Amino acid sequence: MNVKNILTVMALFSTTFFTFSCDKDDEGEFGPNDKGNIILEFDNVVGSQNLQLNGPQTYTNANGDQFNVTLLNYYISNIKLKKGDGSTVVVPQDSSYFLVKESNKASQLLKINNIPAGDYTEVTFTVGVDSTRNTMDLAKRTGILDPAANSGEDNMYWSWNSGYIFFKMEGLSPQATADAAGNKKFRYHIGGFGGMNSKTINNVKTITRTFGGEKATVRSSITPQLHIVVDILKVFEGSSKVSIGSNTTVMFAPYSVNIANNYVEMFQVHHVHND
Repeated sequence: MNVKNILTVMALFSTTFFTFSCDKDDEGEFGPNDKGNIILEFDNVVGSQNLQLNGPQTYTNANGDQFNVTLLNYYISNIKLKKGDGSTVVVPQDSSYFLVKESNKASQLLKINNIPAGDYTEVTFTVGVDSTRNTMDLAKRTGILDPAANSGEDNMYWSWNSGYIFFKMEGLSPQATADAAGNKKFRYHIGGFGGMNSKTINNVKTITRTFGGEKATVRSSITPQLHIVVDILKVFEGSSKVSIGSNTTVMFAPYSVNIANNYVEMFQVHHVHND
């Protein structure tokens, strides 16, 4: 190869390398006032299987009970995001209450808007509704927190107990104790914020999960999607093994603490999409 050809090859290589480097740098750079969005996806599963409501699929828990699921709702609130440099972004509380429903795919995608651009490595959130919001004036509790808007099977508020149901799962199981109509239905309605004037059950649970070495690169032009797998089998196992036969209906009772302690383990970060 003559000198002219060598110089031509070197020039092409230099141009390609420079272009590639600039592209990567541009992708990583952001201004101190730049904002972006992030999506938290809550993907409900049963072990290695996708959760299907009212389907023919029967699942088996750690106790050996067979069951299917007819309803699954839970509140996610008080979201915080931690950057790789250790700083934390707290989502404004009025924008930090979500009701995830298995029956509504859109509700499983929690979009957090207008947060500082950066590389995020950890998320913290509450399963439930904190005591402050539970006792706040009704004018401050609108949308999914409006007690009047909660009705039917999706009702997530105890009017008789003046508090939100944080986690609600219902289904059918041959191991369940039959109700008056002969239906073998189990019901887990878990709530309790600690009480207003006197101490009561407190099932408010705060969860922190890292991204397993991955980063969510929030930019004005990039909206990462954090994929959180929610395994409902964990409801039946953990610090306590839950038998559907022995605990067919659990609501505002001491045993609800066992289920709440178990479902903390449902939530695991699977991966991050930076698209």
